[in-house]
Amino acid sequence: MDDVADRIEHTVLGPTTGADDVRACLDAALQHGMRACIPPWALPLASEYADVPIATVIDFPHGQGATDAVCSAARTAWDEGADELDVVCNVGRLKAGEDDAVRTHLSEVVASVPIPVKVIVEAPLLSEDERHRVGGLVADAGADYLKTATGFSEGGATVEDVATLSQYRPVKASGGIGSWAEAKAMFEAGADRIGASAGDRIVEEWRGADE
Repeated sequence: MDDVADRIEHTVLGPTTGADDVRACLDAALQHGMRACIPPWALPLASEYADVPIATVIDFPHGQGATDAVCSAARTAWDEGADELDVVCNVGRLKAGEDDAVRTHLSEVVASVPIPVKVIVEAPLLSEDERHRVGGLVADAGADYLKTATGFSEGGATVEDVATLSQYRPVKASGGIGSWAEAKAMFEAGADRIGASAGDRIVEEWRGADE
């Protein structure tokens, strides 16, 4: 398998995350050759602290912000050093059948920045039909990736969700992935990236299995 470390986004997004937690995440990413995913407020800290590819989250974790506000947050994150953005889809509007509104919102967010945008769709909350619908909407909006889950709702990534979503865009599998065995199953199902707070453990286990 290709370099797994570069496909792992080591993540620290919990509600009690502080500067020391962000530095520890960046240290681990630098040590293991991973990417990092951190809160927006920590972008200035990260840009001065470590030279690793940085993603941040926008309208996290519920995706219920007004379009203008979300676009503004996306632009600010880019200005402050984010290399990629993980934007949360409004699942309530998707479930209500407001597909045009969801597509328009995501299209405007994608167009507001010149960097890759992943759309977090909270797949555990969706039916099979809704997963297919949102996959098409995200593709239509021009986003670069689909991301399975925030990790702060019901459930996390599954191989079934990854297999479905990867029909539409490259997938970042995220939510509950804590080992190389779990990450490997996601890659085999079609995931391009893994988001995990256990990124360091995943890479260490992968390297151990490769020896």
